[in-house]
Amino acid sequence: MVIIGCDFHPRFQQIASVDEATGEYGERRLSHPEEAERFYRGLAGKQVRVGAEATGNFRWFRRLLEELGHEFLLGDAAAIRAACVRRQKTDKRDARHILDLLVKGTFPRVWQPSAAEDELRQLLLHRCRMVRMATRIKNQLDALAKNEGMLAARGRKGRKAVAELPLAGWYAVRRQDLLDVLELLERRVLALDEAVRVAAEQNASAALLMTHPGVGPVVSLAYVLTLGDWRRFPRGKQVGSYLGLIPVEESSGQRRRLGHVSKQGNSMVRWLLVQAAIHAQRQDASWHRQYVRLSMSRHHGVAKLAIAHKLAVRMYWMLRSGQNYQQVRERGSHAGQSV
Repeated sequence: MVIIGCDFHPRFQQIASVDEATGEYGERRLSHPEEAERFYRGLAGKQVRVGAEATGNFRWFRRLLEELGHEFLLGDAAAIRAACVRRQKTDKRDARHILDLLVKGTFPRVWQPSAAEDELRQLLLHRCRMVRMATRIKNQLDALAKNEGMLAARGRKGRKAVAELPLAGWYAVRRQDLLDVLELLERRVLALDEAVRVAAEQNASAALLMTHPGVGPVVSLAYVLTLGDWRRFPRGKQVGSYLGLIPVEESSGQRRRLGHVSKQGNSMVRWLLVQAAIHAQRQDASWHRQYVRLSMSRHHGVAKLAIAHKLAVRMYWMLRSGQNYQQVRERGSHAGQSV
């Protein structure tokens, strides 16, 4: 087998490779994409394993390796860096370090979604970005209306009132442009919502999660595609950590210090869970009491995150047990129960 440690960059990659059969070692810098494609196509027919840090802009590279039948491993960037004790960091050192981890069998591999799952994740990402763009335009229209003394500019009635404001010059041009772009975005979001609904209904796990109040096609599908196989997580607590919904901690001895949430997970799913938690707590009396208590004693943001954490764990247990929302509620607490 040819093992390659790859320090990947958008314009080039630095590699360190070793052929286990012959013991031949080499280092190269490959420009993207032509030189890199020629190099890997030259290894066609051989058993090749390529390891790289988890990063962006590598979709074409992954597709190339899959086409050639090479094995591609993504590693946890923080764990890879932590395994290196030297304070000097260069591209060549990084490539050698990744190769060393691969050879020793200690490479911190991370889970990768399949090509079909990655396609659906792009659908969700595109839909959420379009919604945020529409929200920014609504905020601009709202600010424009308040500047003219109109306080209620939300909803269809408010938008109609904004369109009828007596504006002139560039104020009128800006208003019309914002209204036109908002109308276009809302039409596109409706089409994307329909595509997400169809995909969620065809996914058995997402359809199961949609039985939970506040969890619709967008939240359920995003949760399933981000979590992947629930068997990767032995406990619900690890799901909260994976999604960045637990606080950072610096405890030592008798002193325990907790800070803000780590935010180390998928930011889109975390944002969606917070939005869903606002609706979910209205349907659960115990959650609503906790939400009100934290809102009054701490802050409404803390309350939202606490309920989002509970929602993420409950959705994990729904997937693990294969039970819908009503069955999970009747079953009660999952603590100490086997599945």
